[in-house]
Amino acid sequence: MGIARGALLWISENRKLREALPRYMFIKRSVSRFMPGEELADALKAAEHLKAKKINAIFTHLGENVSDETEARSVAEHYIDALSQIQQRNLDAYISVKLTQLGLDVDEDLCFQNLKLIVEHANALKNWVWIDMEQSPYVDRTLTIYRKIRSGYPNVGVCLQAYLYRTKEDLKELLPLSPAIRLVKGAYLEPRTIAHPKKADVDANYFSLAKLLLENIKRNSVTTAIATHDNVLIKKIRDEAEMVGLTKGDYEFQLLYGIQSDEQERLAGEGYRVRCLVSYGSYWFPWYVRRLAERPANVLFVLKNLRLG
Repeated sequence: MGIARGALLWISENRKLREALPRYMFIKRSVSRFMPGEELADALKAAEHLKAKKINAIFTHLGENVSDETEARSVAEHYIDALSQIQQRNLDAYISVKLTQLGLDVDEDLCFQNLKLIVEHANALKNWVWIDMEQSPYVDRTLTIYRKIRSGYPNVGVCLQAYLYRTKEDLKELLPLSPAIRLVKGAYLEPRTIAHPKKADVDANYFSLAKLLLENIKRNSVTTAIATHDNVLIKKIRDEAEMVGLTKGDYEFQLLYGIQSDEQERLAGEGYRVRCLVSYGSYWFPWYVRRLAERPANVLFVLKNLRLG
């Protein structure tokens, strides 16, 4: 892991810095590149602009590690309302949830019941729910809850992280479920004993996992979302998909709001399914710093804003 990336991920998990740094105006100014605003209305407006460019959306209300049952239920209610508003505006927009935001740290059954309420509402509206993957201590519990909810509902997917050594086996175990998988590289500070420390190794594992997903789209009815901004990987995955006989509509590219916007439009213009993850909410700092850790260009953007400030 690079020194800069490691430092940024450490900052994202440091409670004191989480509280102090968001007060600086240059940080507030620079975060606007990656999120349209803090309110659901801001995300809905962004999705309408994306729709005009033939790009669909996913909404995530930023927050994690909720430790209060009432707050966890409030988060579930917020997502239920968001799904209704998506329906009212005729948007092709899913939602993506963190299980710790739904009360996983409080009680696993509470978390599952909150998730079930959201998934049931989405199913009634013919919409979709994605479950984010968090730090490694949550992987087993997240996959357990995913298997449980997937047994009753087809409209739910889960994220897998390519930097973890275990992910290939996790994916193989999920295949019989005809799962929906969003493949990401991984954005948390993890020890080298459980995660690839070098970018080249993460990239190689990502491509290997992507190939396995592509091979199982028709074989095991796997819904596949390729979530990366790496142009080299995107090109390799497009070529691989063509080699195994897939069409542009058989899988989906998912990218973040404000990153690789030109690439998103180009892919959509070429007929690929593209979905943009639109984040909003007041609890943006840890998420924001993890975005900076992903690409050096993002750090340069912040430094430019600092000079202008």
